[in-house]
Amino acid sequence: MTHTTVGIIGAGPAGLLLARLLHNSGIDCVVLESRDRPYAENRQRAGILEQGTVDVLRDCGAGERMDREGLVHEGIELRFDRRTHRVDFPALTGGRRVMVYAQTEVVKDLVRLQLADGAPLLFEAQAHSVTGADTARPTVHYAHQGRPKTLTCEYVVGCDGFHGVTRDALPSAVRRSYERTYPYSWLGILADVPPSCDELIYAHSPRGFALHSMRSASVSRLYLQVPNGTDVAQWSDERIWDELGQRFATDSGWKLERGPITAKAVLPMRSHVTEPMQYGRVFLAGDAAHIVPPTGAKGLNLAVSDVVVLGRALAHWHATGSRELLDAYTDTCLRRVWRAEHFSYVMTSMLHVDPQQTAFDTRLQLAQLERIATSRAVAAELAENYTGLPFDSPAPTDPKLTDPR
Repeated sequence: MTHTTVGIIGAGPAGLLLARLLHNSGIDCVVLESRDRPYAENRQRAGILEQGTVDVLRDCGAGERMDREGLVHEGIELRFDRRTHRVDFPALTGGRRVMVYAQTEVVKDLVRLQLADGAPLLFEAQAHSVTGADTARPTVHYAHQGRPKTLTCEYVVGCDGFHGVTRDALPSAVRRSYERTYPYSWLGILADVPPSCDELIYAHSPRGFALHSMRSASVSRLYLQVPNGTDVAQWSDERIWDELGQRFATDSGWKLERGPITAKAVLPMRSHVTEPMQYGRVFLAGDAAHIVPPTGAKGLNLAVSDVVVLGRALAHWHATGSRELLDAYTDTCLRRVWRAEHFSYVMTSMLHVDPQQTAFDTRLQLAQLERIATSRAVAAELAENYTGLPFDSPAPTDPKLTDPR
């Protein structure tokens, strides 16, 4: 049996960043990751970092390579009705921007820091359960190197994703789930071809949604809306490029560059929130607590927000012995979570074609897109949500701790 102050389950960006924040606050922890290091460092996920996420990574010492290799974006392009409109982030938000830097690279940077001077990080350590959430020493039961092991903790943080085990430590009598499953998926590809655009393109088309993103100056990341249950084998490279070309088409004659496709995957779309995000001495962060459709680019950034709030709360407890901020964790995080859920839902419903959609529904979508293109106030709301709200971490005795409004 091993003991630590904070046991962290999951070495994705949330778990690794929390470990880094705790290390910098002098709080010991152990990180358990079920997969091996190559798998953990190569999971293809999000690639858009909000301004606040960029600032946190810099502040904790994980920003050097990001600043060297990341792509700063000052806007996005909306395409609809064969026209294009640019949303200028700095002009609409007082200077805020986003960074294109893949989650895989964030994880690599944080793993390297953790192994160099951080707390223990155990790969291939499969957590099976968390017990004693409402006791002074909750326990993580896991297997490592073929042997069953236990880790007792002052606190346990589940950063183990939607299918992880930590959420089950919250009794079903107190746990509530809210979910929406969308009637379409994304077919995502990676291609060895320079991006055909300087900034992300979000395209509304009668044929369905399309997104042009990038991973670097030489690698493009693109998505197509497809029916749920789509088999990747049905989509040849030529068919994918042809369909993308039609959905991105404008009357200006813009051209989509093609290249070798190196990866394909179908991604289901869902929204999910678990409340509360804590019980006793067990906390949930990131996908373990909430999932958003990727249209709003919020998943990774919400996970970062969670662990920033939790890291500050644990640092406050460690320095003062007060649980005030820890007890406020759920209310503090959910304010941002539900705002992000709403933004992601609006972006998704505005840009995708529902299988049951009528001509009236399509006209409503186009009217909403036209409002963004013609109203500075509406465009500013989109830009503020996309670039990210300030991380919410109230000070002790702040009245917002007891009033989640």
